[in-house]
Amino acid sequence: MMRNLLTVLTASIAAALPLAAQEAQAPKGGLLSPNGGLMVWTLVIFFILLFILSRFAYPKILEAVEARDKAVEDALAAAKKDREEAASLLAEHRKAIESARDEAQKIIADARASGEKVRTDVIEQAHREQQTMLERARAEIIAERDRAMAELRKQTVELAVRAASKVIERNLDVESNRAVVESFLASIAPAGAKR
Repeated sequence: MMRNLLTVLTASIAAALPLAAQEAQAPKGGLLSPNGGLMVWTLVIFFILLFILSRFAYPKILEAVEARDKAVEDALAAAKKDREEAASLLAEHRKAIESARDEAQKIIADARASGEKVRTDVIEQAHREQQTMLERARAEIIAERDRAMAELRKQTVELAVRAASKVIERNLDVESNRAVVESFLASIAPAGAKR
């Protein structure tokens, strides 16, 4: 095909050379004057070149332009498809983020509820322990008071017995007995105050 093109071009140039040489030897009117033979050969070469280009070059050029148009359309379609996929992925990621946010809020709420429950349990346990300790302290105080009262009674009885024995030893009259008991109690009061 290329060989045919070169053959036609070579033949047309070979035919045009002798005419161009003749006209170059006999200039008639100068550079701007019309020359019929040159115009005919120019038109013949133009139409031959137009035929060759339309037959061999233009289809290839059109194919290349159409291929380029198709490639651009394909690229635009792929870009549109990629944009739609990116939009759907973005929507999915937003949903995932929202779901993660909701899950985090739920976890935080559960943690707060658990913390509040633990706090309440600890406070209740502390109150129970406090009540137990208060009851134990009250029981110990009552027991200690009862022991002190028993000891006081015991000492009172002992004192009364001593005082009675002193009174019996002296066997005096009522005035004397009273004076003996009072003096005995006065002598014992500083000893009881020390306890």
